[in-house]
Amino acid sequence: LNGINLVHKDINKKGVLGRKIQFTTRDTKFKVDIALNMAKELVMREDVDVLVGTINSGAALAVSAAVAKKEKVPLIVWISKSERITGEKGHRYVFSCGENTAMAGKAGGVALSKKPYVKYWIAGDDYEYGHAIANAAWRNLKKLKPDVKVIGKSWWKPGEPDLAPYITSILAKKPDAVIFCTGGRSMTNVMKAIKATGMAEKVPIWIHTATDHAVLKPLGPEAPEGVMGTMDYHFYYPDIPANRAFVKAFEAAYGNPPGFPAFHGYITARFIAAAFRKAGSVDKEKFINALEGLKIASPVGQIEMRKCDHQVVLPMYLGVTKKSPKYNFAISSNIITLTGDEVMPTCAEIMKARGK
Repeated sequence: LNGINLVHKDINKKGVLGRKIQFTTRDTKFKVDIALNMAKELVMREDVDVLVGTINSGAALAVSAAVAKKEKVPLIVWISKSERITGEKGHRYVFSCGENTAMAGKAGGVALSKKPYVKYWIAGDDYEYGHAIANAAWRNLKKLKPDVKVIGKSWWKPGEPDLAPYITSILAKKPDAVIFCTGGRSMTNVMKAIKATGMAEKVPIWIHTATDHAVLKPLGPEAPEGVMGTMDYHFYYPDIPANRAFVKAFEAAYGNPPGFPAFHGYITARFIAAAFRKAGSVDKEKFINALEGLKIASPVGQIEMRKCDHQVVLPMYLGVTKKSPKYNFAISSNIITLTGDEVMPTCAEIMKARGK
């Protein structure tokens, strides 16, 4: 929301199509049924032109099918990461302004394929995102390194507070490496458990979003070092004028640097304003037509809303958590960049997944 607000304060000085962009919020409480009710209320009572949001991937899929597609209202997903949202279950009325599990899984698979590990343990949140990131990472790793094998799996409820018993059990099985598939509150919980058990010193770990500022800063000195992670945004990387300007403006407004949620909110607001201007109308169908294939400037360079699947094309940054003398929290180190084209499924693969 801070990322969106930053854009709106700037855009609304002149307005879009002679009007100001306004938004109202609802809390889904990470629940699919509440998300559906809130989305219906926003469409039926608030008469919104665009739906934006969701963190829970199950909620995103439900709102996409039962509200956006049914009521023909564009939905832009900004945090939910299941690749099924714009892949297998994608349609005209749903878009994504964040990286998805296909992109993250490809990045993770590429990174792990270059390591000597063979025996893996997979563990994570027992819901849509957890299984989606596990499937994506494993299929990409297996494709690049066929001799790898899964020796076990552990699944827990999203947000489960004490994950140390799971980690102790995993360590006892002596895997070569572990793939954690956690999101939301579980990201903080698993990182704390990794630190408490000293797991990162005993076995290699990969977790998508482990290197994100929004995850690492709250942990402070309790963040584990040596955890491999992937992310589509860092406030300190890439070190280019556009990113420095975004970070400066965000810090001036909110007192701290942005994490990936703020970045996603920021580019979502930019896409919305640009699409309305291009459409020349608030008509929903014209807005969708304008958003397809639209390119905008962003803190990580020019990005595009791909026409074939409505998925934003973003780079992925591979790195390892490390305490920084410049900050009082860990950051991503030894960063390797993979372009959107390198990590995204092809349009042909998307159409095949949709049965077209």
